[in-house]
Amino acid sequence: MTYEETVAYLYASAPLFQQVGGAAYKEGLSTTHLLDAHFHHPHRQYTTIHVAGTNGKGSCAHTLAAMCQAAGLRTGLYTSPHLVDFRERIRVNGQMIPREAVVRFVEDERAFFEPLHPSFFELTTALALRYFAEEQVDVAVVEVGLGGRLDCTNIITPALSIITNISLDHTQFLGHTLAAIAGEKAGIIKAGVPVVVGEALDATRPVFASRAAEVGAPITFAEDCLEVPGSHIGEDGLHHYDTCHFGPLVGQLTGDCQTHNANTILTAARLLSAQGLLPKDEALRQVVRQAFRHVCDMTGLMGRWQVVSHRPLVVCDTGHNIGGWQYLGRRMGSGEWPQVHIVFGMMADKDVDHVLALMPPTARYYFTQASVRRSMDAATLQGYAQGHGLIGDTFAAVPDAVAAALAQAAPDDLVFIGGSTFVVADYLAACQG
Repeated sequence: MTYEETVAYLYASAPLFQQVGGAAYKEGLSTTHLLDAHFHHPHRQYTTIHVAGTNGKGSCAHTLAAMCQAAGLRTGLYTSPHLVDFRERIRVNGQMIPREAVVRFVEDERAFFEPLHPSFFELTTALALRYFAEEQVDVAVVEVGLGGRLDCTNIITPALSIITNISLDHTQFLGHTLAAIAGEKAGIIKAGVPVVVGEALDATRPVFASRAAEVGAPITFAEDCLEVPGSHIGEDGLHHYDTCHFGPLVGQLTGDCQTHNANTILTAARLLSAQGLLPKDEALRQVVRQAFRHVCDMTGLMGRWQVVSHRPLVVCDTGHNIGGWQYLGRRMGSGEWPQVHIVFGMMADKDVDHVLALMPPTARYYFTQASVRRSMDAATLQGYAQGHGLIGDTFAAVPDAVAAALAQAAPDDLVFIGGSTFVVADYLAACQG
């Protein structure tokens, strides 16, 4: 099989959540345990860091991986979803898993896993954990796919667990209240394993505290030990942080949500240093400075307030729920640009009305749909948007919408592309194609 044939086989034989949504969700860990036993529990051969949360877990996972790399550790990174290439999900020291490794895994193991009918994510997780063992990583940063308690990454016993925050997303699987969703995310908290909670609400803090007490896990609420008292976007376009223990930091990630993420990451860094995984004192500060300044370069992270070009400023961001748009909507409605042009699409199973309520009414909209089956039809989305006073035209494909926005934008305007991870994926794929 070629690599292209192998990836097509994976998509066809195992349900892919980004394409079919709930039909791909497989509750329970029985298949994961069978795969793990078959591969002789590879995650036990290296240290792991487990990252969950509704928003920010990708930024946190990539930055922590960059820190481990900067500290000289051979570092695995497992994240989802991918934007352009399946191999983005599985990296060692920032390098994607080779095509031949993906092909070899499927060819060698399909006779075992086909009768199990694993989900796409179960299979990908097994591939990642085994690949990290083959590559003899020192540490792997593992991002939760969905929820936590029943997510197939939850077979690991990490050195540190991190829960970034909680907001309403994937409610059909995780529950319809913040407390219920927090209960699912809290499922990654394990006996004796320290946990950092980045942002907690009145409805979620007791859930995390109760779970940690129940299993004897030391818990740190990052908001209680504020590491980042202030930050701003500098004239260089980068995020400048004032910190309590790390001195001034310059961040390559510039979205407004990154201040909260930075506070979570730095709290985690101090705990990892205390455990001996990261260095101490000035050596730790150097590691942190390098990771913040070069996280995208070191790990390949894309789609977090990613500046693509200037004049007009073109930015794409994968924020796709209420938690993400509370920052994105506020920034784009700030008056920083003469006119904001928003290329926008959403998945049909998202909380469309609540997201639209957060979006700037003065922007010009270019409603579109990503090339996945879960996408909401552009005309349907336009109808919802009109109910919120958001006006714009519809376009059948993301590149068409972007082209129209660029044609209308003046040099000092902002063109924003987002609303869904898969809108961003279509745009970046078109740029690379």
